[in-house]
Amino acid sequence: MKYKILLSSYLLSFLLSCQTDKSVKRDLATGLISEGEGISCDEVHLSDGKASLKRNTFVYGEKFHLNFDNISGFERVGNNVFPGMELLVTGQKGDTIMHNPDLYSSSSNGINISPLLLQAKITAANPIHSNNTYTLNVNIWDKKGEGTYKSEMDFTVTPNTYIEFENNNISYDEIYMFSQKRNSVITGNEAKLNENIYMIFEGLEGFKIEDGKANIGLSIKGIDSEGQIILNETDLVGDSRIEVTELKNRLSPNFIFSGSNIKNPVSCEITIWDKKSDNRIKVLTELRIK
Repeated sequence: MKYKILLSSYLLSFLLSCQTDKSVKRDLATGLISEGEGISCDEVHLSDGKASLKRNTFVYGEKFHLNFDNISGFERVGNNVFPGMELLVTGQKGDTIMHNPDLYSSSSNGINISPLLLQAKITAANPIHSNNTYTLNVNIWDKKGEGTYKSEMDFTVTPNTYIEFENNNISYDEIYMFSQKRNSVITGNEAKLNENIYMIFEGLEGFKIEDGKANIGLSIKGIDSEGQIILNETDLVGDSRIEVTELKNRLSPNFIFSGSNIKNPVSCEITIWDKKSDNRIKVLTELRIK
């Protein structure tokens, strides 16, 4: 009996010793789970590039970062370490949406930073789509040793709630605003004077097609809070016909608000209609011009 107790104690001690270099972290706010074997990390968290984020829902086009602060356990060559980082985003059916086999492939000479901060950046845009949930996996490994560190999180992408629409038999994949100056999707409702803004329609369908082209109309109207009309384009297309491939790929009407007497908010209305049928789509948003 004493022999069996000693043997059981030995086996338990052996198993625990095998686990001493493993660490698991869970973030209840985001659902982020991280596990290291041979590599450890003081903190794993989401951020917008500056401030930490405590959510796992993002607006289409929003950028977020997965940060690994003071990550350690890499074998050193001189003063340098050699991390690898794989980024994988999969859909609900397990299909691959995004894949980068090594975000640090260009760091062939190693990294000498203390404390060591590693980061994966994700943009929640095409081939990611709104109204869907995805799984993010970031896998870190030591290119000179055996250590690994893995993080996994489910996240949801939503459309911009400041964009509303009225639709009659027109389908689409995405509708969003884009700032040329900022080179980024507008995920809220703030814009700047003299800023070139695109209202982007992707995957438009529902128009009558003749010889691979559609006869559409496209109007843009902007009215400030005092009823002043500051933009009024009744038909930007006119007699021209649009290739169906262009409609399915991307239609990007743009507008600029200028002047010093604009009273916020500005109601912006963009309408696209089929000149051969009653099919149309109208997008409405209220912008705050700064």
